[in-house]
Amino acid sequence: MTEHRRHHRTERAAATGGPADRPVPSAAAPVSSPALRLTVLVGEQDVWHHRPLYAEVVHRARAAGLAGASAFRGVEGFGATSMIHTQRLLSLSEELPVAVVVVDTEERVRAFLPQLSELLAGGGLVTLDPCEAITFGGRPGGAGGADPSG
Repeated sequence: MTEHRRHHRTERAAATGGPADRPVPSAAAPVSSPALRLTVLVGEQDVWHHRPLYAEVVHRARAAGLAGASAFRGVEGFGATSMIHTQRLLSLSEELPVAVVVVDTEERVRAFLPQLSELLAGGGLVTLDPCEAITFGGRPGGAGGADPSG
């Protein structure tokens, strides 16, 4: 509602003896909390017991009660072999990089690391970055309720 319309409604209510204009409800204020971002980098073709490795990481993160996990497919990249993988035609598009990102409290993320040790025994990279989780729209619980997948 524009300021002009709000002012006009207030004047009209006062002139007619009607109820005072109620303020427009606003969204909950953003909540900020310290968090730890976990990024797991694997190849698209990496598997764990006939399941894509990135999917196994996401499902284990959910089972561990982490706030959320999202897998992002890269369009181009290289890893330990230094071979470029790209989605462009006539190239090695079957082995694109995938990043699984989790944001939660430091304690919860660090408690999840032993599971990654088992999953990544055949290769992979994990990075940990301190960050600030800002939740909007009344979602519960700071970083514990932050869901990077939306």
